[in-house]
Amino acid sequence: MIYVVMGVSGCGKSTVGEMLAQQLNISFYDADDFHTDLNKEKMASSIALTDHDRSPWLGLLANHMVDWNASGGAVLACSALKQCYRDALTSTLPNRIQFIYLKGDEKTLAQRLSNRTMHFMSSALLQSQLQTLEEPKGAILISIENTVDEIVATIFKAINV
Repeated sequence: MIYVVMGVSGCGKSTVGEMLAQQLNISFYDADDFHTDLNKEKMASSIALTDHDRSPWLGLLANHMVDWNASGGAVLACSALKQCYRDALTSTLPNRIQFIYLKGDEKTLAQRLSNRTMHFMSSALLQSQLQTLEEPKGAILISIENTVDEIVATIFKAINV
């Protein structure tokens, strides 16, 4: 099984994803690590990526997910903001991917982004991400208002591990 921890920048995808993977004893991957240097430069310059920019990246992730699933599963932190992005991610593994949506309000997200350092994603893109976000159907919905430990415990309960 592949667990995709999704949401806009600042929601805690990587932090929650890493802890979840550790507790499940499976690998963790951050989708940001698979972006091209050009995509990273665009985001660092507050230029939102287009669907064209994302398409090869989503295909690469979908192909990796086949290997990760064959190796026992994984947790992937990935924004997956649009349904078409989630469709691309699940294209190679239908019924073997569970999305976990970390939802937060704009004020909380903006505050978290302002405290973050050493990340290429510009906080100026938060509004663009919120406008792009198509809330997922069938995902496990988790509020980011809770602590990381509480969030992971809620995920565990929801996935019945």
